[in-house]
Amino acid sequence: MSSSPAAPPTPVQIREANAHLAALHGRVAELERRLAAAERTVRGQAESLIRKDQEMRRALRSLREGKDREIATLEEKLLSSEENAQKLLGLLQEKDALIVQLKHRSHLLTKICRSRPVLDNLLAYMAEGEQLSPLPGTQSEGSSLDCGLFLETNCTLGLDTKDFSLCGDDDQDPGKSFFGTTV
Repeated sequence: MSSSPAAPPTPVQIREANAHLAALHGRVAELERRLAAAERTVRGQAESLIRKDQEMRRALRSLREGKDREIATLEEKLLSSEENAQKLLGLLQEKDALIVQLKHRSHLLTKICRSRPVLDNLLAYMAEGEQLSPLPGTQSEGSSLDCGLFLETNCTLGLDTKDFSLCGDDDQDPGKSFFGTTV
């Protein structure tokens, strides 16, 4: 380096410096264009993301509302089903009680049916006895049996006297049928 005053640039140096400045200016202009394009792209992507976010929020809100409506409907159906189940359980208990009663009646009818031949024989004997002529020296009230004599022998059938009577004075309909037999 010399201590001489600075020499003015040569025309070659000036041209080189101008070319360098022009290239630098062109590079800056290119970078500014790229930056502007990148900003537009980023802005467009940001706007697109904002729109998509809003759409997703609306869809999510719609799904939540639909889910809440469906839950409410299912809760109503559940309550209705529980009420129906309680009603059906009540009906089931009533039917079970009826079945128990009907089973008991069935057992009674079975016992009655097993005893029918004995009752038929007893009725046949009674009818035969009523057709017999009275013994000499006894009182006779038509052809009916003496109920007092029968009751004194302590003989009972265990039946209600309204349903079955050994006396001829019962006021039941003679054609009335009990368990398939006419009494």
